[in-house]
Amino acid sequence: MTSIRVDVWLYGELAHYAGEANQGSFANMQISLPETSTISDLLARIQMPTEARGITFVNGELSALPGLQPDLAHTLQEGDRVAFFDQHSMWPFQYRTGVAMVAEMSQAMQASPDQGLHHGFE
Repeated sequence: MTSIRVDVWLYGELAHYAGEANQGSFANMQISLPETSTISDLLARIQMPTEARGITFVNGELSALPGLQPDLAHTLQEGDRVAFFDQHSMWPFQYRTGVAMVAEMSQAMQASPDQGLHHGFE
């Protein structure tokens, strides 16, 4: 089976999932995965529970927020950059409207009664 390489960034408390690549407040790893791998597969590979992450971006597009993680089945591609931020990372509310999103996140936001526009996440 063909493999892909994914550029993974872990920020804040999540950096400890990177082992030796941990730089304290961040970590960067190049991960090789089978070609049809998903975000869920990546999380399993780095042994990080999905609940540990807060905001997630794939190639600069929003894919998950705390309590809203529709990206688990998102298929990764060769060279994708995935950035996982911990639960303490803040993202200003006013920047959420109009942000580029992966298709799964966009669909989840549209289906949400408040369209994902609220100040707190559980």
